[in-house]
Amino acid sequence: MAAAVARSGFRRMFSVSAFAPPKAPAPRPQADPSPNLFVSGLSKRTTTEGLRDAFAKFGEVVHARVVTDRVSGFSKGFGFVRYAMTEEATKGIEGMDGKCVLCCLMHSENW
Repeated sequence: MAAAVARSGFRRMFSVSAFAPPKAPAPRPQADPSPNLFVSGLSKRTTTEGLRDAFAKFGEVVHARVVTDRVSGFSKGFGFVRYAMTEEATKGIEGMDGKCVLCCLMHSENW
């Protein structure tokens, strides 16, 4: 009897159903439109003025900031841009996503 219980436990441990693959994660919900953009993939030489100028082609930029290292003063590779209107931010995303500013690809998204 004990041998039968041990065998069934052994089978259960190595059965296919015990190792079912994890369920696929739910799709990420689409973010609400926002005039604030997170910009990544910036060159170390990108400045706040350069970021502002690059995005100003698509609308009125209220605020732009490149996050910099405290010691070296160089860009950490990302920044933020805020437009006056959400529609302008959408144009900025469409116009600058994957574009090169100081020879680095940028990726823009709402945050």
